[in-house]
Formats: sequence, C-alpha cells, structure tokens
Amino acid sequence: MNIEAYLQRLNYDGPRTRTIATLRALHQAHLLAVPFENLDIPLGRPIVLEERALYDKIVRQRRGGFCYELNGLFAALLRVLGFEVKLLSGGVMDNGEFGPEFDHLTLLVQLDEERWLADVGFGDSFREPLRLDERNEQLQQGIAYRLSNSGEHWNMLRRLPEQEWGPQYHFTLQPHRLADFAGMCRYHQTSPASHFMQKRICSRATPEGRVTLSDMRLIITANGQRQEMMLRDQEECSRALKEHFGIDLTRSKSYQR
Repeated sequence: MNIEAYLQRLNYDGPRTRTIATLRALHQAHLLAVPFENLDIPLGRPIVLEERALYDKIVRQRRGGFCYELNGLFAALLRVLGFEVKLLSGGVMDNGEFGPEFDHLTLLVQLDEERWLADVGFGDSFREPLRLDERNEQLQQGIAYRLSNSGEHWNMLRRLPEQEWGPQYHFTLQPHRLADFAGMCRYHQTSPASHFMQKRICSRATPEGRVTLSDMRLIITANGQRQEMMLRDQEECSRALKEHFGIDLTRSKSYQR
C-alpha cells in the first residue's frame, strides 16, 4: 500500500498518530472523499475481495465501493498507521429482520482501554466512530446513535429528530478475515434478492449534507434542505457521476491479477 497516495485520495494531511482524534479525522475524511457505490454490479464487473484489488479500485481508479470494499481497505490503512483493528460480521435490518452472517462488514478499533465502532461502508450513517462501551446516546449532526448488546449480539441503533429508535444492524465481536466475507459478497453481486442488484446507487457525504445518485435520480441535501431531480438520459447520469463523485466509468476497469 502506498500510504501517501491513499491519504491524498482522502484529501487528508492531518496527524497520523494512533489517537482517537486521528481516527475521527480519517473516518470523516473517508466518508467525504470516497462514495458508497455499487456501480460495478450492473456492469457485471466482479468485485475482488483482496487488499491489492481494493486499493487499485478505490485509490488508483478513484472509485468507491460497498461495505466489504470500503471497510476492508480502511482497516488496512488503519493497521499501517498502527491501529489495532478487527473485521466484524453484521446483519443489516431489512423489513423487520436482520440479514444473515457476513451481510455487512464493520470495524472494531481498540485504542488503549477503549473500543470504537468504525464504519465507512454503511452509506448515510455516523460520521465519526462510536464508543462501543458508551450506553448513552451519541449525538452527531443532530442524529442520535446508540450501541447496546444482549449476549454476544450488539445492536447499532439510530434515532432521527422527532422519530423513534430504529436498529440499523447487529453484529458480534468475533474477529474475521476479509476472505470470510467472499460468499456474501458474491451473493450481493448475483442474487436477484440482493438490494444491490435492484438499483444503482452512488452516495457521498458532504460538509453540508449528502449527494446521492439513485438510478436516474440525483438527490442533494444541504443544511437540511433536499433537492431532487430526474436525469434525462445516460449522458446526464455520466456527467453527474463525474461532477459529484469524480467517477468516469468508461475509464475504470476490472482488477487484473
């Protein structure tokens, strides 16, 4: 890994010390720079769960990815910087039920005596890591998050303003290897039941809110105000990808071993 190139990809020039301040800054920089996207799946381009392939796609080709890719590579960066990181398996809440094992990849970062949940691969979620052993709500940009556990299972819950708490995903603290997620990664690329097969998505946090391309809809949220527009054709869609995400699919390619 070329750490300088990775940090440049994140537009990050801050401290590299093994502290919670550095972890917070890197976490937020990742969300602002690297989009959550599944654009390779409709194109039939296979996603390879190897650190070299993830680095090629996200850093060299300046693309994004989904949880396995984004958190998989972020974990590698943190380890190079001296952080202790574990890959955790989670299940995402969907229609009142949690998904199966390895449905989601999230990260546990141990810093001295404190444990932190880090996740740069869940789309519109917490901007900074959550303290795992904090039982009270953790407020970020007006949105409350809470972590709770019952036995070996932990829940990450979110509460939007004037709404009730809702579980986002659950997970265990059992550490895994990146290769353990390969089966579910293939499932999400090939199964008609996978929501990643049902629509194209590209979404990135911004300092003011978020910008999202969902199929042919461009959604921009800034300072609580939402704008939505339908794009007319593929040419407009390609322009939106370049303008808002820096992505040119005609110039990106599948990883070659």
